Amino acid sequence: MQHVRFHGLLSDSMGTFLIHKDKPLYSFHNIDASYDALLEMGVRPVVELSFMPSALASGKQTVMHYADNVTPPKDWGRWESLIEKLVRHWVGRYGIDEVARWPIEVWNEPNLKSFYTGKFDDYITLYEHTSRIIKNIDSRLVVGGPVTAKNEWLNQFVEQCEKRDLPLDFLSTHIYPTDALGAEGDDTRSQLAHSERDMLIEKAQAAFEAAKGRPVWYTEWSSSSNPRDPLHDESFAAAYAVKAILDNARLVEAYSWWTFSDIFEENYFPSQVFQGGFGLLTIYNTPKPAYAAYRLMNGLGDEQLIVDGGHKTVCCWATRGERKIAVMLVNLALPEHDIQAETVRLQLKHVPQPGGVYVQRVDDEHCNPKRLWQEMGSPRYLDESQVALLEDAGRPSAGPIEYQYDADSQNVDATLTLPPQGLALLTIITSISDESGNETSVENLPNATAPAPGIPEDGDE
Repeated sequence: MQHVRFHGLLSDSMGTFLIHKDKPLYSFHNIDASYDALLEMGVRPVVELSFMPSALASGKQTVMHYADNVTPPKDWGRWESLIEKLVRHWVGRYGIDEVARWPIEVWNEPNLKSFYTGKFDDYITLYEHTSRIIKNIDSRLVVGGPVTAKNEWLNQFVEQCEKRDLPLDFLSTHIYPTDALGAEGDDTRSQLAHSERDMLIEKAQAAFEAAKGRPVWYTEWSSSSNPRDPLHDESFAAAYAVKAILDNARLVEAYSWWTFSDIFEENYFPSQVFQGGFGLLTIYNTPKPAYAAYRLMNGLGDEQLIVDGGHKTVCCWATRGERKIAVMLVNLALPEHDIQAETVRLQLKHVPQPGGVYVQRVDDEHCNPKRLWQEMGSPRYLDESQVALLEDAGRPSAGPIEYQYDADSQNVDATLTLPPQGLALLTIITSISDESGNETSVENLPNATAPAPGIPEDGDE
């Protein structure tokens, strides 16, 4: 996770632009405070240029309880002046080498009336004015769009950018299996049941083709668009995230899960720890199964290997990294579709004598803090000890599993059972050297149930 994206950078609540005594007044202090905090934490912003300051707005339509204006600007000159002053301020404050690593998106979901009252032609005009100003400041700055919901407008957007010779460094859009805007009370299980398990593969392929060689980014996505979906707190979201990301590794360069945390108040802000919110973390920073899934994906290698075999619910990806082979297994079906526990036999060919084989799991029995919370009696408010227990329950642990090794063929065989909506990461240690250069076995290391070498522990980047 390298970047963080959020709405409302230009909205009135940030105090970015207003008219005071008939004169324009710019204030970037609150934006600076937000971006300073991100950079201090070691992540960078994905800049979303939204929404419209009231003093620049051509209309009065707003969205969400904080009343962000969603109309086009009434004065293009003043809009361009705002964008130019803001971006030049960033370059002066942080330096061009830093700001050039901040992708800049123009608006958010302009194809939805809830977020933009203009039509496609109006958005192209907005993008043209904005992108040209940004690139005129420095050609190294990165700008893209159309930031649409549901994979829409991609072909026509690229066509217009090429026709008008507009800068376009990346193509971004949003996707949910329950598109479009979800609402509390939606029958999400039925919506998912009528979706397709491989829906994102088809959408990503279409986006990849539309991009014509440019990077494709899904800067908003999740396992559903319902802000109160119980599945967000369960292993289904974890399995869905892994399958989607690994299926499309060659098509999509970046994903931004909506959202990082349940500290999120577009609808209302409940105090209950497990509330079905969008977040990877609860309001107490308890890691949900989907967060654990990202941690496991971070343990994959950087070279993808060929996998032979198939199944209607089980998927497998194999990678090679330094001193390890990492294999991800997912057993996933959409709600109301057939799924059961599956026994999987894994054979790796031409592998050196392993130093050990370890497994980390996310399923109903592992990395399931919601279940522990329910066993606690589902307390509405948590004390310090409960917070610590839930955090520990959400952290993947690695334990050794039995395997067979044939020295003649150099094949490794292992068998494990995958529960429904579960995932497992197997790490096969191919060699480990101590400080003197002598190889050793993982099984002889202290605390063999701790994360094996190559698997990130808390505090590791």
